Amino acid sequence: MGDIPIGIPASGKRKEFDSMGTVEVPADRYWGAQTQRSLVHFSIGDDRMPKQVYHAYGYVKKAAALVNAAGGRLPEWKKQAIVRAAEEVIAGELDEHFPLFVWQTGSGTQSNMNVNEVVSNRASQLLGGTLGTQKPVAPNDDVNMGQSSNDSFPTAMHIASVQEIDDHLLPQLRALAVSIEAKAEEWTDVVKIGRTHLEDAVPLTVGQEWSGYAAQLRACAEEIEHSRAGLLALALGGTAVGTGLNAPEGFSHDVAARIAELTGKSFVTAENKFMALGSLDAMVRAHAALRGLAVALMKIANDMRWLASGPRTGFAELVLPQNEPGSSIMPGKVNPTQCEAIVMIAIQVLGNDSAVSFAGSQGNFELNAMRPVIINNFLHSARILADGMEKFRTFSVSGTELNTDKIAHYVSESLMLVTALSPIIGYQNAAQIAESALANGQTLKEAALASGHVDEETFDSAVDPLAMVGHSVAGA
Repeated sequence: MGDIPIGIPASGKRKEFDSMGTVEVPADRYWGAQTQRSLVHFSIGDDRMPKQVYHAYGYVKKAAALVNAAGGRLPEWKKQAIVRAAEEVIAGELDEHFPLFVWQTGSGTQSNMNVNEVVSNRASQLLGGTLGTQKPVAPNDDVNMGQSSNDSFPTAMHIASVQEIDDHLLPQLRALAVSIEAKAEEWTDVVKIGRTHLEDAVPLTVGQEWSGYAAQLRACAEEIEHSRAGLLALALGGTAVGTGLNAPEGFSHDVAARIAELTGKSFVTAENKFMALGSLDAMVRAHAALRGLAVALMKIANDMRWLASGPRTGFAELVLPQNEPGSSIMPGKVNPTQCEAIVMIAIQVLGNDSAVSFAGSQGNFELNAMRPVIINNFLHSARILADGMEKFRTFSVSGTELNTDKIAHYVSESLMLVTALSPIIGYQNAAQIAESALANGQTLKEAALASGHVDEETFDSAVDPLAMVGHSVAGA
């Protein structure tokens, strides 16, 4: 097998064939007839099948070739060529040869054949063959040996999803949690007024408030890790309807073991191939965990932008980093743009989840044929969440500071500190003090002393904001 560089220095067209006849394809591309038919029939919108799916497919084709060769079903020389071509797919070196749209057959068959054709032509080229002849390496008989689109596409979906979770999403989620935890620790003794129902409440510390944000993110990470476990079960070996027809005995276990070895992930063969082909429940559950993360991030980002509102007519408790001008007409205006981006990302993920859930419900008999829309939305959600969290951490959370004067002012003005008097003078008397202070424009202390229910020494002893917040960052 010669050292032939990637590339087909040709122009014009060449003929490729499939079971339906001959088709002309661009001479400088490795794909074949079925890919070209799909480009004609499904040129819908601008949404292309994510390249992560094809990279994952490279592992499928490499693992299958290794297992088939070990079983004596594929000659060693063919195996070597297929493995090398598959490795180029994994590395992204053949990305320009995977042009198909998301909106295609719901089983992903055309993308599977796109991979088969590219690997076949590239492997044949490596062996000195002529492109378009399907010799010496055939797309169906050799590259697709022991497989069906119905079991290989969901396998590629799971591989791509696990890699996206492990390589991007979870690292960025954990990094954001660490950054927020550092702020919580830094501000553990800064007392602020709490707010419930958008109204004043009893005090807590800024550190306690931010510890809640960090705990939300840690819980989301645990849920994503839990749902990730379902993606480790691979459909490969079920072939067309789950029975494993045309796959040799032991193929499903052997190929899952090979994929695990190649990826470094704990992939296993799915125990029930009928579930693995007829449903996409694991993908639905995994995206639900992404939805949960989106919900938590929206809460955190909204809190931050509200608490930073101002600088003079809002809450103005937080001071966010000033990254760019905020207005084309109002000089000096700066906006909470990173928070806004997170909110928009969360909205998009919630919309994606609706699509994923609905598509997951559309399994009919032995096949769920809504696969492309699910994997496209899943990878989109995971990537924008990961990228968004990285920018949010770097350009907002890490540089956020406190307006301690404003925070202290709100605490001193709050009427809800009266809650500390309830055990001493009773709920009704305490309520009357708060209502009197509000009605008469008095401080809480002035109203309390005027009520006659409490003396100054008792008030000063009881109404101590720092003593009201508990004894830990997480709250008492």
